[in-house]
Amino acid sequence: MTSDAANLPEHVSALPPETRPAPPSDDSIAAGLRGFGPLGLLAIFLIVLSSVFKPLSAILVLVWAWRSHTPWREIGYVRPKSWFGTLAAGIVLGCAFKLLMKVIVMPLLGAPAVNPAYHYLAGNRAALPGVVFTMIVGAGFAEETLFRGYLFERLGKLFGTGTGAKVSIVLLTSALFALGHYANMGLPGVEQAMITGLVFGTIFAITGRIWMVMCMHAAFDLAAVAIIYWNVEAAVAHLVFKYRADTDEFYRGTGAIQRGELSY
Repeated sequence: MTSDAANLPEHVSALPPETRPAPPSDDSIAAGLRGFGPLGLLAIFLIVLSSVFKPLSAILVLVWAWRSHTPWREIGYVRPKSWFGTLAAGIVLGCAFKLLMKVIVMPLLGAPAVNPAYHYLAGNRAALPGVVFTMIVGAGFAEETLFRGYLFERLGKLFGTGTGAKVSIVLLTSALFALGHYANMGLPGVEQAMITGLVFGTIFAITGRIWMVMCMHAAFDLAAVAIIYWNVEAAVAHLVFKYRADTDEFYRGTGAIQRGELSY
């Protein structure tokens, strides 16, 4: 009769459980990076500070997740059921969202019809490769990895996972996201970023998946670039709310909406 040990697969140890070597325990650096002690706070500071160069902040987030032994799903890196479906949905929703913001929401907020920060892109073919890279990698990939993936994980550890906690996290990360747009886009940029942050953050809070949000964000920004490049910003912004210089107001049909502070 052969022994039980001889019948075991080669990769299974014949040693009794109490004599098998224990799996390696989590190291102190990983634990420190996941916590909120000196090492964890330093990591947060460096990652947030590096957001001035967005791709670097995303790379640091991925390094942090790997070195801290944080599961990828905790920052939203969950394999979608269909990559093509996720990409298609993100592109359609992102472009539709941009048109909604440009045609309806921003005119109601009194935003200029033309974005002065990016108007240099109008007809500027030479600038397209760099700005397309920035919108896909810097905005879609990097900003979502930082503001939705990483900050949701960090704040979730502090606030919890309840509904109230998620609402607070969406609001806080959206506010931080919006403030980051003030330097180059002013108040209209902050208003738009706050709304987009709320939408992207809510989707991420509900699904826990980041890929479609990344695609939406990139598509949103690329649609904005296309509108500016083709120099149709003013026409798109005035599709619904028309501007009348003689009365200094925007109107839709017979229902006038006062916007005297604008001249676009």
